[in-house]
Amino acid sequence: MTVYQDYKYIMQDVGNLYLGAKFTYADLIENEEIPFKLKMLVEKHIKPDLDADTTLESHLYYMDTKGFIYQIFCQLKVKVKFNYIVQKKNLFGHQKEGFAMKTLKVEEFVKMSPAEKEKQGIVIQEVSMSKMALMTFSL
Repeated sequence: MTVYQDYKYIMQDVGNLYLGAKFTYADLIENEEIPFKLKMLVEKHIKPDLDADTTLESHLYYMDTKGFIYQIFCQLKVKVKFNYIVQKKNLFGHQKEGFAMKTLKVEEFVKMSPAEKEKQGIVIQEVSMSKMALMTFSL
């Protein structure tokens, strides 16, 4: 068992599917809880262009706006939930580093360069997608 096992989770609500960012594409295909349509989408369109051991986190971190996979993520209405470093003031007015959480659409997240993400200390936690968009996606 790896240290990242806690960050490999699947949750669902009425409208969305939430995936832990440490899932690799191979894990997604093998996991029984992943919807079949998403498995097929990964198998046919994403896995041939990437290494199967690529995590969702690293793929999204370095993704750019070019390419078919980016268009797939946009069509699935993918959102990225991440932590980033912020400066906070404590009770006595002293500056202190802390973390804040934010969720962005994949289009907005990908606009940031990897250098900007590194500067802000961004760590991706979760990827969510619309179940309706997944359902209407034709393979």
